[in-house]
Amino acid sequence: MAIPVQPGDERRFSRQVRPEDCAAFDSGSVHPVYATFALARDAEWCCRLFVLDMKSPEEEGIGTMLSVEHLSPATAGSVVEFTAIAESINGHEMICSYEARCNGRLIARGKTGQKILKKKNWNACSSLSS
Repeated sequence: MAIPVQPGDERRFSRQVRPEDCAAFDSGSVHPVYATFALARDAEWCCRLFVLDMKSPEEEGIGTMLSVEHLSPATAGSVVEFTAIAESINGHEMICSYEARCNGRLIARGKTGQKILKKKNWNACSSLSS
């Protein structure tokens, strides 16, 4: 694992909210607003951009935690700008904070964790503690 990332470094990602990003469950569509679960997916992706810079070809990142404080809506068609900030790198685990903004308005914030592990050590029953 190379570590070209330092605490305080940032990565950015933007998402135009698509119909499939809006709240829906098995019972059908709820509303044409960015769903919390889709926002969480995109926040995790923005933070994963650090992992892509850090991991070697024989390694992969795996999520260890995700928090979302969804503060305000973003409607379908709007653009949401994510900023991820490297908070800490401790061994093979990285913790990031993030913010999501729509037209400059804060719509969400939270944290994610990613652990970088060797692919060859993975199996269905393995522990993430290595």
